[in-house]
Amino acid sequence: MAGVEVKVEGLSKSFGRANIWSDVSLTLPPGEVSVLLGPSGTGKSVFLKTLIGLLKPEHGSIVIHGTDLVRCSESRLYELRKLFGVLFQDGALFGSMNLYDNIAFPLREHTKKSESEIRHIVAEKMAMVGLTGDERKLPGEISGGMRKRAGLARALVLDPEIILFDEPDSGLDPVRTAYLNQLIIDLNAQTDATFLIVTHDINTAQTVPDNIGMLYRKHLAMFGPREVLLTSEEPVVAQFLNGRRQGPIGMSEEKDTAQAAREMQEAGELAGLPPMKPQLQPSPGVGERKAVGRRRARVQQMLHTLPAAAQQAIRENYAHDPLPDPRPVEPPLQAPPPRTGWRWRSRGPVPGYPPRAPGYGPDADGFDTFDPGYVSDPDRDPRPGPDGPPPPPPGPGRHRP
Repeated sequence: MAGVEVKVEGLSKSFGRANIWSDVSLTLPPGEVSVLLGPSGTGKSVFLKTLIGLLKPEHGSIVIHGTDLVRCSESRLYELRKLFGVLFQDGALFGSMNLYDNIAFPLREHTKKSESEIRHIVAEKMAMVGLTGDERKLPGEISGGMRKRAGLARALVLDPEIILFDEPDSGLDPVRTAYLNQLIIDLNAQTDATFLIVTHDINTAQTVPDNIGMLYRKHLAMFGPREVLLTSEEPVVAQFLNGRRQGPIGMSEEKDTAQAAREMQEAGELAGLPPMKPQLQPSPGVGERKAVGRRRARVQQMLHTLPAAAQQAIRENYAHDPLPDPRPVEPPLQAPPPRTGWRWRSRGPVPGYPPRAPGYGPDADGFDTFDPGYVSDPDRDPRPGPDGPPPPPPGPGRHRP
């Protein structure tokens, strides 16, 4: 199992006259963990359903493995859906089936594997999410956190290249949410699949993803490396990350500008963004995430295009292993090594010769001596260095022919 790039261009979705969002464009990097934030009612879950072809957009494209899911045939779409694993908000387990049969269901439905092969795969996936020994329990007999993990195991059985999480923290207390976040990071290290998480949990957004996007006012306000949003000075970002009432987000919809300004004036000085938390690392013994190196190279290439605050945060995150300067390094200029050899020397006018004429030297130029420290002039010295043929012997009267 390995991650795949998902490229979304100009996606728009409406229900009748109600526009949900328009012109959404983003690229999910292969194998990385991305988070999609946004106020309630902005269409985050609709976006997930559109990605897997359950809803058809009015405009735009979703390209995976060179195929546009929006315009491909039904048979091709059916095959591409097998690339996805989905964890729904409530786990979406069949209440009449025990956990083993719930997790085995996709294998029995979409493959021709034998029951012994299915048994092996189910046991492996249940071990990955910490449910070994709970195979015979019914969904109504377990906690909400266990139902989430069972749903996640079912999402993994077909070895998907893309895993979508629709509010995995829904209904969980902060401690169980923290355990689930660590499980997500560990699974990404083990599978190298591409993850997209829709969440409202600020701690999840701060500690889990490589990339963060935010839906707001029926469009994608931003999407990129996590440091871009977590250092953004946009009022909506500060309000959302701080979980406060003052700001442009209202109870049921966005506030108008005047109302938001009045509230901010009444509140006075408000704290800015919360301090950035370090990203979660895989548990000991799980292994490194392969996406870390790919993300580092990708971020390095785009670093100069990011806001200054994001650049600073990225460099601080890589302080233990600094990012190299993306500008090409030119080698320093070096002086050529000294050239030693016989040198020309003018000994002045030679008695008996006519005055100097152009191109004809009355001065007797000749090899006078060998100077090992002499740097020869390549424009004049035809034989620089001691390896050339020996010079003619010096003597008065010798001149150029």
